This record gives sequence, C-alpha cells and structure tokens, in this order.
Amino acid sequence: MKVSALEEYGLRCMLQLARKNGGPMTLPEISKAEGVSLSYAGKLLMILKKAGLVKAVRGRQGGYALVKPAEEYDLKEIFDALGEPLYNPKHCRKFTGDLVKCAHSKDCTVRDIWKEFSKIIDGVLGNMTLADVASGSYDFGNMTSNIQVGIK
Repeated sequence: MKVSALEEYGLRCMLQLARKNGGPMTLPEISKAEGVSLSYAGKLLMILKKAGLVKAVRGRQGGYALVKPAEEYDLKEIFDALGEPLYNPKHCRKFTGDLVKCAHSKDCTVRDIWKEFSKIIDGVLGNMTLADVASGSYDFGNMTSNIQVGIK
C-alpha cells in the first residue's frame, strides 16, 4: 500500500487543525507548519473543504477550522476524501495488461487478497480518530486484535 503525498499532507493539515482545538489557522500558518507551498496547502484545504471536513472562517481571526470536534473524525473518512480506497470494483479494469479485460475476471484469487487487505486497513482507519493521532494515544494492538482475515 502506498500513501500518496496528497493523503500524507492532507492528514497532516487535519492534525494541525485538530491541535488548534477548534480555532482557525490561516493558510500561510498551515503552509509554514507543514513545509509545503502556499498553493499546495490551498489545494489540500480545498479538497478537505469540498469533502465537508473543514470550513473557511471569515474575518481578521479567520482561516480554516475543523467542521466538528477531532474525536468525531475517523481516519478512514479523511483518507477517503483525499484518495481512492485500496480496493474498489474499478480496480480490476486498471490491470488488464494488453487485454481488453483481465484474464482472471471470473476466477481471480488475487482480487480476494486485495478485498481482504482493504477490509483490514479500513478497519484500523475506521477505529482511529483524528484526536487519537493528534494526542498520540492510539493502540494498534487493541485495534488489530479484533480483525479477522478471511483468507487462509
């Protein structure tokens, strides 16, 4: 699994806002804090705003802020806003080689691996909140002990 730059920096922008405890941050503040260009920070915040995760706050003390408390965001919803899921039904259409459709469309065992792996990742991300990450208080052992894999 690869985490894209958009996902990495988007999550980091969300963490900056979470650590602000509901107060807004300006685009230049976010840009400087994360070491990204102003235009890239703007792109990230527009994606997050379009997804309904952040809001623009007008005025002298304005900037960007979380729409809801950090405890109410799970990482899955943040990653879903910033990129594609690990596996989706369109996945097989991307890997057809030189063929019109995948040679394993009817009997694919690899697809089952990606589906299960996606469930595991979604399970972990769905059980971890933005507040957990911002405070460093997440427990991978507890999260992963409840995950069952269907592949043998």
